[in-house]
Amino acid sequence: MKKILGCCVALWCLVAQPAFAQNTAHDINEELWYKNAVIYSLEVGTFRDSNGDGTGDFEGLTGQLSYLKSLGVDAIWLAPFQSSPKQDDGYDVANYYDVDPQYGSPGDFAEFMYQAGKHNIRVIMDIVLNHTSDQHPWFKQARADKNSRYRNWYVWSKERPQDWNKGMAFPGVQKESWTYDKKAGEYYFHRFYNFQPDLNFENPDVRNEAQRVLGFWLNQGVSGFRLDAVPFIIDLPKTSAEKPEHMFELITEFRRFVQWRKGDALILGEANVLPDENKEYFGENGDRMHTMFNFYANQYLFYGLATGEVEPFKKALLDTKKIPGTAQWFYFLRNHDEIDLGRLTDEQRNKVYQVFGPDKNMQLYDRGIRRRLAPMLGNNRKLIEMAYSLVFSLPGAPVIRYGDEIGMGDDLRLKERIAVRTPMQWTNQKNSGFTSAEKPFRPVISEGAFDYKKVNVAAQRQDPNSLLNWTANIMRIRKECPEIGLGDWQIVDAGVPEVLVIRYNYQGKSVLMAHNFSKEAKQIEIPQQSESEKELFSLTHHNKVVANTAGFTLNLDGYEYNWLRAGSAIR
Repeated sequence: MKKILGCCVALWCLVAQPAFAQNTAHDINEELWYKNAVIYSLEVGTFRDSNGDGTGDFEGLTGQLSYLKSLGVDAIWLAPFQSSPKQDDGYDVANYYDVDPQYGSPGDFAEFMYQAGKHNIRVIMDIVLNHTSDQHPWFKQARADKNSRYRNWYVWSKERPQDWNKGMAFPGVQKESWTYDKKAGEYYFHRFYNFQPDLNFENPDVRNEAQRVLGFWLNQGVSGFRLDAVPFIIDLPKTSAEKPEHMFELITEFRRFVQWRKGDALILGEANVLPDENKEYFGENGDRMHTMFNFYANQYLFYGLATGEVEPFKKALLDTKKIPGTAQWFYFLRNHDEIDLGRLTDEQRNKVYQVFGPDKNMQLYDRGIRRRLAPMLGNNRKLIEMAYSLVFSLPGAPVIRYGDEIGMGDDLRLKERIAVRTPMQWTNQKNSGFTSAEKPFRPVISEGAFDYKKVNVAAQRQDPNSLLNWTANIMRIRKECPEIGLGDWQIVDAGVPEVLVIRYNYQGKSVLMAHNFSKEAKQIEIPQQSESEKELFSLTHHNKVVANTAGFTLNLDGYEYNWLRAGSAIR
């Protein structure tokens, strides 16, 4: 069976790959739903509480599917919702095959999946395969009995390894990556906190179990997985904690299994790697990750927003341009973690800190910023709009974090990354309409500029000029521009270093995206693609630009953006 499966996948790649490079009458890339999807990231526990116990649940989320559909969401990315001691907000999984009772029953999940399907919204779930909770039955048996079948499901050492304090995922918070367990009488390896022991993927039994987990949730109807901490899943910890060897074939195995079980299922990889490593994660022939977050470009994006210097961001986009035809980048501004700036130089990182995270309490893990987008950008509406316009116009699929559509804030009194995981703000009623309980499980933001009484969905629904309505509109415009996710693209020299212009071409159609990273007004010149290109029609400003002898002259105010279609206002 394995040989047949491998041959089928290989044949699919050989047959399909040439078509991806062509503009045929019907481009097979258009069948790949993730190429142009708008992804909405949320946590069940912080979204909406239906039963008044203070914690969000699947029934509450189900009740807001119409809201998400009206916003323009194509797929929901769910943070972990399986049973967990919640020492790491659910990323310490204690049972891969259930729904945490706090969030509802398996029946509630099944109803959510059914209703999401009715709304034509796909569901991607976070899957944490790198490690388990130390409360997982596997680890309990492994530490209690050296002869247990689960002992070798984890990584052990009789002596403390020399690099016991190297390779931690959370430097500045973690002190070690090898911890001594008295009950086991040995050290166990953990990239993350010491209550999250790493699974041993050199063990074939662990690989088989991981496939069972993926298969189980595919059978529940999910459309794919955000695979957490991919480089740590595939590393060989006993080679080097800081520069380990990797088992890249493991990603190929996951891809084959997932695609065999459900042909259009997605694997979205969390892999913050350098550009020259991308081919190992996507696969030479696009046979590993379907999609990955472009962490590398994201760091230079924030450098550009902080300084107005766009060249490093342009270079990062070009450095990450070459990917397989079936693959796709996912772009984002904020997610559930810190903004990782670890790839920047110390000087560049400090410039970003000075603008977006000047207080030590705003920084995290010696590399990042733990703030929400709106407060980080000074609640500057023009800058917030430009930043999200940019993300929606980059060569890939956009991801938006729950609450960013209304400009939610953060609570820096909360621990580490929890600061950006506060309850969704629905109304100006008690606890922001999130729960009818006297006290929610996590505090709602209730003071300052981002107080739920000032920032909430209900109020912004009534305001045609609100950020919520602006976001819904830019999502609609994004869906009118399939060229972004499907077309060839190039950076256009507009003669102004603070302005980024990208042109997309697909099946004879062209769109151009212009973004001014400066607070000062700029005039740019966009060259004509051909002599027949006489007019550009703005999709965001509802006017047109006529060609002159220099091409197209465009004026952009500070932090202004413009989406333009060549030749016609309609595709």
